Amino acid sequence: MVNDKRLFLASCFALITTAFSFSISAGTLKQLGTDLGYTAERLGYINSLWFFGFPIAMIIGGLIYHTIGPKKIMQIAFFSHFVGAALTLIAIYFVSSSSYVLLLASNLLMGIGCGCTEAACNPMIADTYQGETRNKMLNRFHMWFPGGIFVGALLSELMTNMGFSWQSQFWLIPIPALVYAYLFYGQTFPKASVEQASSLSANFKAMLTPLFIFIFACMALTAITEFGPQKWTGLIMESSGAKPMLILALTTGLMAVLRFFGGPVTNILGQTGVLLGGAIIAALGIYLFSTQTGAMAYVAAIFFAVGVAFFWPTMIGFVATNIPKSGALGMSIVGGVGMFSTAIFQPIIGGWIDSDIAEQQALGLSGVDLDLAAGQATLSTMTTFPIILIVAFTILFFWQRGKSGEAVAH
Repeated sequence: MVNDKRLFLASCFALITTAFSFSISAGTLKQLGTDLGYTAERLGYINSLWFFGFPIAMIIGGLIYHTIGPKKIMQIAFFSHFVGAALTLIAIYFVSSSSYVLLLASNLLMGIGCGCTEAACNPMIADTYQGETRNKMLNRFHMWFPGGIFVGALLSELMTNMGFSWQSQFWLIPIPALVYAYLFYGQTFPKASVEQASSLSANFKAMLTPLFIFIFACMALTAITEFGPQKWTGLIMESSGAKPMLILALTTGLMAVLRFFGGPVTNILGQTGVLLGGAIIAALGIYLFSTQTGAMAYVAAIFFAVGVAFFWPTMIGFVATNIPKSGALGMSIVGGVGMFSTAIFQPIIGGWIDSDIAEQQALGLSGVDLDLAAGQATLSTMTTFPIILIVAFTILFFWQRGKSGEAVAH
């Protein structure tokens, strides 16, 4: 017998593990670079391996979901999460010339664990719930990514204030992993629905449609719009007069609350309306990040959070509802391209920061003024992503207007 409540709770703890790995590495990025002597570009490559492992696991997981099932995929997730966390701890506690390679490997493994979580849990939840309930539960599942980042950011800030080393914060990551392993243990998993279990040839045929290709391209931009500023919050915002981990906590805490109410919001605005509105507000939020300091940085965080809150679950929900024959593979491919995009841009963003630092140094700036000016210049460049999305989602809004899939999507 399927215990859907326990399976859903276990899925949430698996996503919290993903969130902890994201937030703690983001919050300690500057200390890692300083203590181990890494440039922003090298830090970008470390970040990128997390984002590369994620989509690789998602896509492979989508291909084999109906063959091996979510249970085995989550066993791989647990192994990857645990070994990845162990390698990180070895690299930062026993610093050597091998630490950089170990951090690359650990981030790749952590990303694989996180990708397996998405590959298993998204279709499992889609198979368990139908109609409006499906959209609601997907939003409530995905609220635990920002929710987990919120908890991780607050714990990180608390541990820092209590005098714990930045390295000790990485011990938090295995805790939710042990919880989800316990909750999944011995459980019966749901059978794939007839639509979702269609053959791979039918999946690929559904993905070779203009609508899927369009969503595929948009997902690359929604993901980097969300994760680009978040992953570099600590490094960029430290000189703005605001506490970076509090910025991260405010952003993700608000995102978690908004995703909890994602079902009713999507009912009112429709999936395309939510995406278009989100792009507009996200562009404003990143612009404010690039121009404001002090208390106004927290205002920028609110706009940013409202803008990106519904991107990920709505994009996944859009595929599940409007392109159902793409199956688990379609959801995994869309999520995967989002993470591939973010992976590709991590060292690029790091390069932007290094370049902006050099440019501002040439203008005579130094110290905190240099860090702030360079960080804001990089954030200004990042506004390009949501601006492109405003155009894309305006097209999608009129493209899907009045179609039956949109009407029942929420």
